[in-house]
Amino acid sequence: MTTQLMIQPSSLISSGIRMSEFGNIYLFKFTDELQSRFEELLQKKKADALTPQEEAEYIGISELERIFTLINAQLAAKSKWCPNKPEDL
Repeated sequence: MTTQLMIQPSSLISSGIRMSEFGNIYLFKFTDELQSRFEELLQKKKADALTPQEEAEYIGISELERIFTLINAQLAAKSKWCPNKPEDL
């Protein structure tokens, strides 16, 4: 296992996360500011131009994204509403 430095994903929750209504459930989403920052860091990562501090920030945001993707998928799976049902289209 490789040790990586990252900002604590929990430090982003109070200012970088919002709840968004989707059908009859609420999902976790990044605020516009955090989403923009994540996209900026992703572009720099693709260009291999991240500083060590930006790398730690990118890893922390990526981890938070993975956590919320899992939670949102579980919320959607337990919901009775599904966007693929013909009556919901």
